[in-house]
Amino acid sequence: MLQPTRTKYRKAHKGRIHGTAARAATLNYGQYGLKAIQPDRVIGKQIEAARVALTRYMKRTGKVWTRVFPNIPVSKKPTEVRMGKGKGNPEYWACRVKPGRIIFEVDGIDEPTARIALYKASTKLPIKTKFIKRF
Repeated sequence: MLQPTRTKYRKAHKGRIHGTAARAATLNYGQYGLKAIQPDRVIGKQIEAARVALTRYMKRTGKVWTRVFPNIPVSKKPTEVRMGKGKGNPEYWACRVKPGRIIFEVDGIDEPTARIALYKASTKLPIKTKFIKRF
């Protein structure tokens, strides 16, 4: 599962996801890509599940680039715990995805295969996405 090796701080603020993506908004590596339409946090397990679904359908042909990385620790308090006593412990790692951000890029396969493979990956993500291709 994806997570950073070290971070400066153990816990992070929740934050809000405003605006559109300034970085990773165009295809840089592959011919086809999966672009986010909604803002949301995507957790490491969801990224990994999408990557596995994508590579399984492609059957070891072509190349896949993951353009997001979960670097935000999300803390959670245990169930049935009273209010107060500080913030909970980090449970999982997430990535804040803005609309317009490229999540995956693929190359080395034909368009119909890429379209289906990226659709299968998009079903594992909690956000609406769009298939894009390089012109």
